[in-house]
Amino acid sequence: MSHPPSADQLTELLSDASGGNVEALNRCFPLVYDELRKLAHSRLRAESDGHTLNTTALVHEAYLRLVDQTRVQWQGRAHFFAIASRAMRRILINHAEMRRAAKRGGAAPHESFDELGISLDDNQLDDLLALDQALVRLKAFNERGADVVEYRFFGGLTYEEIAEVMGTSAVTVRRTWAVSKSWLHRELQGSAFA
Repeated sequence: MSHPPSADQLTELLSDASGGNVEALNRCFPLVYDELRKLAHSRLRAESDGHTLNTTALVHEAYLRLVDQTRVQWQGRAHFFAIASRAMRRILINHAEMRRAAKRGGAAPHESFDELGISLDDNQLDDLLALDQALVRLKAFNERGADVVEYRFFGGLTYEEIAEVMGTSAVTVRRTWAVSKSWLHRELQGSAFA
């Protein structure tokens, strides 16, 4: 069983990667792989029953997007996982939107949920898109709240890690999470997320 990388070890590699060291970024992947996989699997499994996930493919696609982030100045482990949570959210939403478009007679998606090993029924697809739309609405008037939800829900970050990324206290993050979660619950009445 592998152990999560130390914050110092990962921070050093990410700092080197920010300086343009591609090898440092490549050395990060084995250090974060198990943790990314665990976070993706547990978060997506908790979304709703009936998912058939290939979290490996999701993690690989998210990591490829992270490697493509040439202008990111990595600030450490928590920052890395915060950006990873955004990448995972975008991947899932993009695939949900492509599937919906294909079902309505739109162009066939170049990549499908099936290729990622993700199986969502129509209700789950609608719920995932409803969550994304609710987060967009929340961000319009409470950007911090939307960020906290995204980091907790899609990234699995702890209150302390979110506080580090956002430059605030864990107490503020907890309060923001409670208020945002309550608002989302009202917005998503009737979905699997309510």
